[in-house]
Amino acid sequence: MEEYILIEPSYDYKDEYIDMIEEWKATGEKMTPFVLRFDYSDFDKFLYEIMNLKTSKNLGTNRANSSTYWLTNTNKRIIGAVNIRHQLTQELLHIGGHIGFGIRPSERLKGHATRILSLALIKANELGINKALVTCDKDNIGSAKTIINNGGSLDSEDEINGVAIQRYWIKIK
Repeated sequence: MEEYILIEPSYDYKDEYIDMIEEWKATGEKMTPFVLRFDYSDFDKFLYEIMNLKTSKNLGTNRANSSTYWLTNTNKRIIGAVNIRHQLTQELLHIGGHIGFGIRPSERLKGHATRILSLALIKANELGINKALVTCDKDNIGSAKTIINNGGSLDSEDEINGVAIQRYWIKIK
């Protein structure tokens, strides 16, 4: 049986990460979570930016510290990515929430989204988050199902910039 784990970004997975990003770019889709859109041409700088998001005390008022993980399998293939915000800003309370996740296009519809969110909830709990907000576009039925499969309860729906956004809360413990 295949095993999946969350790992922190590292140079050891550079080629696999670039492969995932190039696959995603070829689809023309917006990459989620937002950290996938960071410039990785200088991989050391990219890793520094990811670590800075996690540990910096000077992110500004509109940003929150966050931890990024890659979902990998036993073959060291990166399946997807998740970003967990340690706390919420006023803006993140409306759109974004605590956890953003995405699965590379060739690995979708295989249960990986449910898996990555489940593992992310464990990491969130380790950060002291016992109730996580996860948002998605209303028309993203797959993400809504993933959130519900992980215990998400629809709290509200808002229109932001012409897009209907659903807000789900997940009790972790």
